[in-house]
Amino acid sequence: MKINNEDLVYIKPNLVIEPLIDNWYAWPHIVSPATAAMNIKSRHLKIMKSYVQNPMIHAAAVKNPKMLGGPFIDYNGGRVDEIQSLIDGTTQKCAKLLELNDDILELHSLLKNSAKGYALIDLYPLIPESLQGLVELVYDINNNPSFRFFESLLYETEYYDESIQSVNLFLVLDDDSRTFVLSTPKLASPEILRLDIPFNSDKIDQLFEMSLEPKRYEEILEIFEITDPAQEILFRTFFTTETPKEYQKYDGDGVLTRYFGHACILTETKETTILVDPIISYGYETDISRFSYEDLPEKIDYILITHNHQDHILFETLLRIRHRIGHIIVPKCSGGNIQDPSLKLMFEKIGFHNIIELGDMEIKHFPDFKITGLPFIGEHCDLDVRSKICHSIEFNDGFKMLFAADSCNIAPKLYERIQKVIGDIDVVFLGMECHGAPLSWLYGPLLPNGIQRDMDESRRLAGCNFDQARALIDVFDAKTVFVYAMGMEPWLKHISSIKYTSESEPIVQSNQLLEYCRNKGVEAERLFGEKIIEYKNVINELQIS
Repeated sequence: MKINNEDLVYIKPNLVIEPLIDNWYAWPHIVSPATAAMNIKSRHLKIMKSYVQNPMIHAAAVKNPKMLGGPFIDYNGGRVDEIQSLIDGTTQKCAKLLELNDDILELHSLLKNSAKGYALIDLYPLIPESLQGLVELVYDINNNPSFRFFESLLYETEYYDESIQSVNLFLVLDDDSRTFVLSTPKLASPEILRLDIPFNSDKIDQLFEMSLEPKRYEEILEIFEITDPAQEILFRTFFTTETPKEYQKYDGDGVLTRYFGHACILTETKETTILVDPIISYGYETDISRFSYEDLPEKIDYILITHNHQDHILFETLLRIRHRIGHIIVPKCSGGNIQDPSLKLMFEKIGFHNIIELGDMEIKHFPDFKITGLPFIGEHCDLDVRSKICHSIEFNDGFKMLFAADSCNIAPKLYERIQKVIGDIDVVFLGMECHGAPLSWLYGPLLPNGIQRDMDESRRLAGCNFDQARALIDVFDAKTVFVYAMGMEPWLKHISSIKYTSESEPIVQSNQLLEYCRNKGVEAERLFGEKIIEYKNVINELQIS
């Protein structure tokens, strides 16, 4: 289809925006300055240096299913010179962040060696210069020393550097496969357009508004200042004159939910749209039935974020739909702990607005529903991470849904106490990734002293097993239970690196739960791909397709 400069054009629905920080796929821990510093030093540089030294070891490892998600670059042993160039570029462009990493480690060492339970006033002058005025030194009540960041000030320093942010634009044509985002940096490719713009740029919104509202091609060309002829040829392929399909707004009297994969669920009433943990697939001919961006409403009133992991906060999706979002509801942060950066601050710095923090057992009221934030244990390797929450949504007719995400019911008394406050739940969505990755897989770069292997293996990013899930649904007397696909959808593989078999523990354990529910007369299913569920105005009368 030939596009002329004066044509009114839309973006193609399978146009990807891939956000990057220093040439690596952006996820929350490389946005917040302190965690970014430690990941760039102890993840990115470490992996790239290993690849330059032994590229064929990496090439062999990525072909081994047992090594999925490991620290191995997926360029088939090639492009070594380009990886070396990335190392050189990171060392230069991120010099201040690398210094910040070293100073954080120095501060840990200072506290370990010098904070012995006495007043900390004499240690403040010894804090590394870069951290002066950015941290508070503290003890817990057992006299263990630590520190916390004044994170809002940290974002105002040179350590938050928008110049290392950029985006890739490219089309998904007929394949979901991409390299694993935590292990492989993004190198140049002929079918990818790299744009050096920060995430808060309104150019991103102007581009993706064109999913529904067309612009003249010449206008969008000028907005992005595309002057190189080769880039312009590629840029032109991102657009079409074809009018997108019209979204059919729900007009029933009940609640319509649509499953988009993993933990992403869209809930609609006549008045409100709510999207949980957005991760959206791209549409093309495939044997897996799926919803895509074309199946999203024009306006999404509320985005709910359950916790700060890359399979629940996907900037690729969130930046693409930012212009549609009314409010984002995030878990309330504990305030300055390095392993628990503020989601509210992060979203505001990258261009999102109307961020609402929700705390444990806090209630927010909206026109036709209310949300209660429920605490959850698990999935964070026993680290002190507070920015995690389940969402209990109660509609005005009393119908209640629980989005339990990766809650692990380690302490059943917790939900027994919660049930006494909020009552029973009609529909429960939960994950059962009961044998998740070890602590070091995600949080390793933040650990000042590493961790013993047996300790590391014991502390995992795990959700409920059968017994824990059974206790959760029993205590709330759930009428319907959905276990989400836990990263099995192919469009999640570059994020989750998960490939289950029938013998994998999450499958075995969730099968047990499904059987238990059916024997109990509870509607239950492990979701995959897409699903539509309509809950009529009469509670518990439902239609499933």
